[in-house]
Amino acid sequence: MEIKANYHTHTNLCDGKNSPEEMVLAAIKAGLKHLGFSGHFDPDVYMDIDKYKKEIRSLQEKYRDRIDILLGAEVDRLFDVAKARDCEYIIGSTHGLNTGEGIISVDSSPEILQKLCIDHFGSDYYRLTKAYYDLEATVVDVIKPDFIGHFDIVTKFNDTLHFVDEEDPRYLKSALDTLEHLCKYDIPFEINTAAYYRGMKKEMYPNMQLLKALHDFGARIVISSDAHNSAVLTGAFDIAAEKAAFCGFKSVNILVHDRNGHIAWEEVPLKGKL
Repeated sequence: MEIKANYHTHTNLCDGKNSPEEMVLAAIKAGLKHLGFSGHFDPDVYMDIDKYKKEIRSLQEKYRDRIDILLGAEVDRLFDVAKARDCEYIIGSTHGLNTGEGIISVDSSPEILQKLCIDHFGSDYYRLTKAYYDLEATVVDVIKPDFIGHFDIVTKFNDTLHFVDEEDPRYLKSALDTLEHLCKYDIPFEINTAAYYRGMKKEMYPNMQLLKALHDFGARIVISSDAHNSAVLTGAFDIAAEKAAFCGFKSVNILVHDRNGHIAWEEVPLKGKL
Protein backbone atom coordinates (compact mmCIF):
# COMPACT_ATOMS: atom_id res chain seq x y z
CA MET A 1 0.00 0.00 0.00
CA GLU A 2 1.01 3.64 -0.34
CA ILE A 3 0.69 5.75 2.80
CA LYS A 4 -0.42 9.30 2.05
CA ALA A 5 0.27 10.89 5.45
CA ASN A 6 3.11 11.81 7.80
CA TYR A 7 2.70 13.15 11.35
CA HIS A 8 6.28 13.32 12.66
CA THR A 9 7.68 16.36 10.86
CA HIS A 10 10.31 18.88 12.01
CA THR A 11 11.23 22.19 10.38
CA ASN A 12 13.88 24.87 10.66
CA LEU A 13 11.80 26.40 13.45
CA CYS A 14 13.32 23.71 15.69
CA ASP A 15 15.97 21.19 14.54
CA GLY A 16 14.87 20.54 10.95
CA LYS A 17 16.40 21.78 7.71
CA ASN A 18 13.46 23.14 5.70
CA SER A 19 10.84 25.80 6.37
CA PRO A 20 7.27 24.69 7.12
CA GLU A 21 6.10 25.88 3.71
CA GLU A 22 8.88 23.98 1.96
CA MET A 23 7.71 20.86 3.79
CA VAL A 24 4.13 21.48 2.69
CA LEU A 25 5.13 21.90 -0.95
CA ALA A 26 7.25 18.74 -0.80
CA ALA A 27 4.34 16.84 0.74
CA ILE A 28 1.99 17.98 -2.03
CA LYS A 29 4.54 17.00 -4.67
CA ALA A 30 4.89 13.57 -3.03
CA GLY A 31 1.12 13.08 -3.18
CA LEU A 32 0.46 13.24 0.55
CA LYS A 33 -3.10 13.97 1.61
CA HIS A 34 -2.29 14.72 5.26
CA LEU A 35 0.76 16.41 6.78
CA GLY A 36 1.20 16.78 10.52
CA PHE A 37 3.82 19.13 11.95
CA SER A 38 5.33 18.04 15.27
CA GLY A 39 7.74 20.73 16.41
CA HIS A 40 9.74 20.03 19.55
CA PHE A 41 8.17 21.65 22.61
CA ASP A 42 11.24 20.94 24.73
CA PRO A 43 13.52 23.64 26.15
CA ASP A 44 16.64 21.78 25.03
CA VAL A 45 15.52 22.07 21.38
CA TYR A 46 14.68 25.76 21.14
CA MET A 47 11.65 26.78 19.15
CA ASP A 48 9.63 29.98 19.19
CA ILE A 49 6.37 28.23 20.02
CA ASP A 50 4.08 31.16 19.28
CA LYS A 51 5.72 31.69 15.87
CA TYR A 52 5.43 27.98 15.13
CA LYS A 53 1.72 27.83 15.91
CA LYS A 54 1.02 30.99 13.93
CA GLU A 55 2.93 29.78 10.88
CA ILE A 56 1.33 26.32 10.78
CA ARG A 57 -2.15 27.80 11.18
CA SER A 58 -1.44 30.21 8.33
CA LEU A 59 -0.34 27.31 6.11
CA GLN A 60 -3.48 25.38 7.02
CA GLU A 61 -5.55 28.20 5.57
CA LYS A 62 -3.32 28.84 2.57
CA TYR A 63 -3.24 25.21 1.41
CA ARG A 64 -6.58 23.99 2.73
CA ASP A 65 -7.78 23.00 -0.75
CA ARG A 66 -4.61 21.05 -1.56
CA ILE A 67 -3.61 19.16 1.60
CA ASP A 68 -4.90 18.54 5.12
CA ILE A 69 -2.35 20.16 7.49
CA LEU A 70 -2.37 19.32 11.20
CA LEU A 71 -0.78 21.36 13.98
CA GLY A 72 0.97 18.95 16.31
CA ALA A 73 3.73 18.86 18.91
CA GLU A 74 6.35 16.38 20.02
CA VAL A 75 6.70 16.56 23.79
CA ASP A 76 9.37 14.82 25.83
CA ARG A 77 8.30 12.91 28.91
CA LEU A 78 10.56 15.01 31.15
CA PHE A 79 9.30 18.41 30.00
CA ASP A 80 6.16 20.47 30.47
CA VAL A 81 3.29 19.63 28.13
CA ALA A 82 1.19 22.69 28.98
CA LYS A 83 2.18 24.81 25.97
CA ALA A 84 1.19 21.99 23.61
CA ARG A 85 -2.34 21.52 24.91
CA ASP A 86 -3.91 23.75 22.24
CA CYS A 87 -2.22 21.79 19.45
CA GLU A 88 -4.32 19.33 17.47
CA TYR A 89 -2.29 16.29 18.44
CA ILE A 90 0.68 15.39 20.63
CA ILE A 91 3.42 12.80 20.17
CA GLY A 92 4.62 11.47 23.52
CA SER A 93 8.35 10.76 23.35
CA THR A 94 11.17 9.91 25.73
CA HIS A 95 14.58 11.20 24.70
CA GLY A 96 16.54 11.31 27.93
CA LEU A 97 16.94 10.41 31.58
CA ASN A 98 17.02 12.64 34.64
CA THR A 99 20.23 11.86 36.51
CA GLY A 100 19.54 14.24 39.39
CA GLU A 101 22.24 16.44 37.93
CA GLY A 102 20.27 17.28 34.82
CA ILE A 103 18.53 15.60 31.91
CA ILE A 104 20.86 13.70 29.60
CA SER A 105 19.84 12.50 26.14
CA VAL A 106 20.02 8.83 25.15
CA ASP A 107 19.87 9.56 21.41
CA SER A 108 21.94 12.66 20.68
CA SER A 109 25.34 10.97 20.26
CA PRO A 110 27.14 7.72 21.13
CA GLU A 111 29.61 9.66 23.26
CA ILE A 112 26.90 11.24 25.42
CA LEU A 113 25.18 7.88 25.85
CA GLN A 114 28.43 6.20 26.88
CA LYS A 115 29.23 8.93 29.39
CA LEU A 116 25.70 8.72 30.81
CA CYS A 117 26.09 4.99 31.31
CA ILE A 118 29.55 5.22 32.87
CA ASP A 119 28.78 8.15 35.17
CA HIS A 120 25.31 7.16 36.35
CA PHE A 121 24.77 3.44 35.74
CA GLY A 122 28.15 1.95 36.58
CA SER A 123 28.75 1.12 32.89
CA ASP A 124 25.75 -1.25 33.03
CA TYR A 125 23.68 -0.62 29.90
CA TYR A 126 20.99 -3.03 31.07
CA ARG A 127 20.41 -0.81 34.11
CA LEU A 128 20.27 2.20 31.79
CA THR A 129 17.73 0.65 29.44
CA LYS A 130 15.59 -0.47 32.38
CA ALA A 131 15.59 3.11 33.71
CA TYR A 132 14.59 4.30 30.26
CA TYR A 133 11.65 1.90 29.98
CA ASP A 134 10.56 2.63 33.55
CA LEU A 135 10.32 6.29 32.55
CA GLU A 136 8.68 5.46 29.21
CA ALA A 137 5.99 3.54 31.10
CA THR A 138 4.72 6.85 32.51
CA VAL A 139 4.57 8.74 29.20
CA VAL A 140 0.79 8.39 28.77
CA ASP A 141 -0.14 9.33 32.33
CA VAL A 142 2.03 12.47 32.23
CA ILE A 143 1.74 13.71 28.64
CA LYS A 144 -1.61 12.20 27.56
CA PRO A 145 -0.40 11.97 23.94
CA ASP A 146 -2.34 11.00 20.85
CA PHE A 147 0.35 8.48 19.95
CA ILE A 148 3.64 7.21 21.35
CA GLY A 149 6.82 8.07 19.45
CA HIS A 150 9.87 5.87 18.67
CA PHE A 151 9.33 3.51 21.61
CA ASP A 152 12.83 1.96 21.71
CA ILE A 153 14.96 4.91 20.65
CA VAL A 154 17.28 4.04 23.55
CA THR A 155 18.76 1.49 21.10
CA LYS A 156 19.60 4.12 18.47
CA PHE A 157 23.35 3.44 18.66
CA ASN A 158 23.16 -0.25 19.50
CA ASP A 159 23.95 -1.42 15.97
CA THR A 160 27.38 0.20 16.25
CA LEU A 161 28.08 0.11 20.02
CA HIS A 162 26.48 -3.30 20.71
CA PHE A 163 25.90 -2.25 24.30
CA VAL A 164 22.99 -4.62 24.87
CA ASP A 165 21.77 -7.87 23.38
CA GLU A 166 18.19 -7.00 22.39
CA GLU A 167 17.26 -10.68 22.82
CA ASP A 168 18.64 -10.80 26.38
CA PRO A 169 15.93 -11.02 29.10
CA ARG A 170 17.70 -8.21 30.98
CA TYR A 171 16.76 -5.91 28.12
CA LEU A 172 13.70 -7.57 26.70
CA LYS A 173 11.71 -7.93 29.92
CA SER A 174 11.80 -4.20 30.63
CA ALA A 175 10.77 -3.36 27.07
CA LEU A 176 7.94 -5.90 26.95
CA ASP A 177 6.62 -5.02 30.40
CA THR A 178 6.42 -1.36 29.38
CA LEU A 179 4.82 -2.22 26.03
CA GLU A 180 2.16 -4.32 27.71
CA HIS A 181 1.46 -1.58 30.26
CA LEU A 182 1.15 1.17 27.64
CA CYS A 183 -1.06 -0.94 25.39
CA LYS A 184 -3.75 -0.82 28.08
CA TYR A 185 -4.35 2.84 27.18
CA ASP A 186 -5.30 1.97 23.57
CA ILE A 187 -3.11 4.73 22.15
CA PRO A 188 -1.36 4.04 18.81
CA PHE A 189 2.36 3.36 18.69
CA GLU A 190 4.49 4.93 16.01
CA ILE A 191 6.54 2.86 13.60
CA ASN A 192 9.31 5.40 13.20
CA THR A 193 11.39 4.86 10.05
CA ALA A 194 14.10 7.50 10.59
CA ALA A 195 17.06 5.49 11.88
CA TYR A 196 16.40 2.88 9.21
CA TYR A 197 16.36 5.16 6.17
CA ARG A 198 19.31 7.10 7.57
CA GLY A 199 21.31 3.88 7.61
CA MET A 200 21.87 4.03 11.38
CA LYS A 201 19.93 0.87 12.21
CA LYS A 202 18.95 -2.33 10.46
CA GLU A 203 15.52 -2.12 12.09
CA MET A 204 12.96 0.59 12.68
CA TYR A 205 11.50 1.70 15.99
CA PRO A 206 10.16 -0.55 17.38
CA ASN A 207 12.20 -3.52 16.20
CA MET A 208 10.44 -6.53 14.72
CA GLN A 209 10.25 -8.49 17.97
CA LEU A 210 8.62 -5.58 19.78
CA LEU A 211 6.39 -4.83 16.79
CA LYS A 212 5.13 -8.42 16.87
CA ALA A 213 4.50 -8.05 20.61
CA LEU A 214 2.52 -4.87 19.92
CA HIS A 215 0.30 -6.81 17.55
CA ASP A 216 -0.17 -9.58 20.09
CA PHE A 217 -1.07 -7.03 22.77
CA GLY A 218 -3.74 -5.62 20.45
CA ALA A 219 -2.08 -2.26 19.79
CA ARG A 220 -2.78 0.16 16.96
CA ILE A 221 -0.01 1.69 14.84
CA VAL A 222 0.76 4.85 12.91
CA ILE A 223 3.67 5.09 10.45
CA SER A 224 5.83 8.25 10.52
CA SER A 225 9.18 9.23 9.09
CA ASP A 226 10.43 11.70 11.75
CA ALA A 227 11.36 13.91 8.81
CA HIS A 228 13.93 16.62 9.44
CA ASN A 229 14.12 17.57 5.77
CA SER A 230 11.73 17.61 2.84
CA ALA A 231 13.30 14.67 1.00
CA VAL A 232 12.29 12.04 3.54
CA LEU A 233 8.64 12.77 4.29
CA THR A 234 7.74 9.23 3.27
CA GLY A 235 11.10 7.61 3.95
CA ALA A 236 10.85 3.79 3.95
CA PHE A 237 7.06 3.86 4.37
CA ASP A 238 6.63 0.95 1.98
CA ILE A 239 9.01 -1.21 4.00
CA ALA A 240 7.35 -0.17 7.29
CA ALA A 241 3.98 -1.23 5.89
CA GLU A 242 5.41 -4.58 4.83
CA LYS A 243 6.93 -5.15 8.26
CA ALA A 244 3.65 -4.28 9.95
CA ALA A 245 1.75 -6.69 7.71
CA PHE A 246 4.32 -9.41 8.36
CA CYS A 247 3.76 -8.97 12.12
CA GLY A 248 0.03 -9.45 11.64
CA PHE A 249 -1.32 -5.92 11.48
CA LYS A 250 -4.27 -5.50 9.14
CA SER A 251 -4.44 -1.71 9.23
CA VAL A 252 -2.55 1.49 9.98
CA ASN A 253 -4.03 4.60 11.60
CA ILE A 254 -4.06 8.10 10.16
CA LEU A 255 -5.12 11.41 11.69
CA VAL A 256 -7.50 13.61 9.71
CA HIS A 257 -9.73 16.63 10.05
CA ASP A 258 -13.28 15.36 9.90
CA ARG A 259 -16.14 17.22 8.19
CA ASN A 260 -16.57 19.37 11.31
CA GLY A 261 -12.89 20.31 11.41
CA HIS A 262 -12.14 18.09 14.40
CA ILE A 263 -9.20 15.71 14.60
CA ALA A 264 -10.14 12.05 14.26
CA TRP A 265 -8.40 8.72 13.75
CA GLU A 266 -9.17 6.66 10.67
CA GLU A 267 -8.02 3.14 9.84
CA VAL A 268 -6.46 2.32 6.47
CA PRO A 269 -6.14 -1.35 5.46
CA LEU A 270 -2.66 -2.81 5.07
CA LYS A 271 -1.95 -5.20 2.24
CA GLY A 272 1.15 -7.05 1.21
CA LYS A 273 3.79 -9.24 2.82
CA LEU A 274 7.48 -9.06 3.65
